[in-house]
Amino acid sequence: MKTVNRKRYSNDFRDRAVALVSLGRPVPEVAQELGIGTSILYRWTQSQRQDAESSPAQLGGVVQRAVGELDEAAELRRLRRDNAQLLLENDILKKAAVILGTHTQPQSKLAR
Repeated sequence: MKTVNRKRYSNDFRDRAVALVSLGRPVPEVAQELGIGTSILYRWTQSQRQDAESSPAQLGGVVQRAVGELDEAAELRRLRRDNAQLLLENDILKKAAVILGTHTQPQSKLAR
């Protein structure tokens, strides 16, 4: 029977990987950058969530949130990311309209 050598990752490495995911970056993207499997990273993030939920809130530490607040925070991050993307697309479309001549730039009162 063939033995498989498993890679061992330090707790610091795991914490940093999970922190990148908690900032809103997709798990597959982070896993590819770090050279680890997506299933491992999903397992680490789920394990850290369970640890955070099971440990009591400590003074000066992370305050436990209600289950709904985590969903709201994730939705807020998603909405902010979508808003930034839409603002960027809007600026690009405005510039394209000016270039194509379909929309004129607002002129200042001094130029008249």
